[in-house]
Amino acid sequence: MTRIADLYEMARDKKRFTDLNAYIDFARRFIDFVVEPVNVSAVITSVNEHCYKFIQYKEDAGYHITRPINADLFMTQGEKLTELTAFLARGRGIAELAADDRVLLNKIVYTLQQSVGCALDALPAGAANAARKVNGDLFERLMLLVFRALKFDVGSVVERVRDIPGATLTYQHDLAFKVRGELRLVGSVKTSSKDRIDKVFMDKLFYNRIRRVDIPHFAVFLNDVQRKKRRTSGGALA
Repeated sequence: MTRIADLYEMARDKKRFTDLNAYIDFARRFIDFVVEPVNVSAVITSVNEHCYKFIQYKEDAGYHITRPINADLFMTQGEKLTELTAFLARGRGIAELAADDRVLLNKIVYTLQQSVGCALDALPAGAANAARKVNGDLFERLMLLVFRALKFDVGSVVERVRDIPGATLTYQHDLAFKVRGELRLVGSVKTSSKDRIDKVFMDKLFYNRIRRVDIPHFAVFLNDVQRKKRRTSGGALA
């Protein structure tokens, strides 16, 4: 029988997540776990946005409550997560994906990453900072794997820029896209836009001015909904 401790220990072991199948396998395990009423204390619905749910774990996880889960995006037990690798293998790039495939891609990516994040939410409070780092790293890796499956030449690199006399600036590119070996696009991957969205613009401004280039920068944000501590009189999270 799977325990919540089994899931969060698996989630924080980054060595497990080496390919898309590893993410799919973990999401299946998490979904199978939380759909069983015996495994969770409650499922809470947001009073402001009803599509957002929160899962409250039982005593063995300190009754911790997960991050907000968008039920319109989070896939259910009967939906096929394996379709991700199937249609990525058929396609030759995002431009060739049909509209329905784009919707499915968003849902699968959201489900794979939120499964990891929600499992890590069950960790003891003292491990919260480390869990956030693991969650962010695994989202970066997931997006890297997805873009590579879409046939992009992309990697995660640390670039040292020495264009300023007497100074060296370090830029970490979560996603560095190349065309014929030349850097053409830079992507930033974040689980939330909170306190981070301005950094994308600042990175582009400084990087392009220092390097004297005009390389587009973009960001991938998983979820812009933030948890609040306030509760309504009925006990639901606002």
